[in-house]
Formats: sequence, structure tokens, C-alpha cells
Amino acid sequence: MSAVREQLPEGRYGRSADERADRKLKIAGAVLGVLFLGLMGWFGWHYVVDSRISAETIKFDVVSDTEVQLHLEVRKDVDAQGVCTLRSRSEDGAEVGRKDVRFDEAKDRIDTVVSIRTTARATSAELIGCTAR
Repeated sequence: MSAVREQLPEGRYGRSADERADRKLKIAGAVLGVLFLGLMGWFGWHYVVDSRISAETIKFDVVSDTEVQLHLEVRKDVDAQGVCTLRSRSEDGAEVGRKDVRFDEAKDRIDTVVSIRTTARATSAELIGCTAR
């Protein structure tokens, strides 16, 4: 019996269609990967550089059924002005209070306690975010 060859002799007919497709896929993957990394770098750069105002909640205190006090620390450029939005929630997660606080002072760090009026007893208070104006 004779052996039957299923493959072409190597090197005689050039690259196979599978090898060409694999090479094209590798190139397309590399290009997409570089574009993705560039996009992530661009978003990261703008997040860090364009963030002229950042803030964090230090603590909050439920004063009564209709008021929560939130200790807020804001860091910003001296000439920046902005607004921070605060929210208070009840035990079931419903929003019971919201307040926008403006920061126009010519300081780079502002440490303040903000009072938020609520429609029901709150169990939490949080900073939603800050935007520069």
C-alpha cells in the first residue's frame, strides 16, 4: 500500500490562505490594541489634567429627621470655581435630600460642613460629584 499525502510540499506554493489570514488578524489586533491603549491614555490624561476640582466626604452626621450634616473637603485650583452635588438617602435607598454647593473662594483647599435638608429620616449622605464652572 502506498501512503497518501494530505499536505502540499512545504515552500513550493507560497503561503497558505490560513497563514495570510492569521497575519492579517495579527496586524488588525495590534492596530486595535494600540488604538485602545491610546484612547485609554487620552481619557486618563484628561481626567487627571482637566479635574480642576476634587472633593471627598470626611464624615456625615444625621442631626434630626429633617437634617443631615456632611463634612466635605474640596481641593481645587485657586482660581477655579465649581459646584459639588450632595445627596442623602433613607434606609430603603430612596433619595430624601439633595443639595448643590458652590465654591467660589480663591483658596486651593476648602474644609466645610454642609447642612442638607431632608424630607424623611436619612441614613446616609454622599458626594455625587463636582464640576468646574
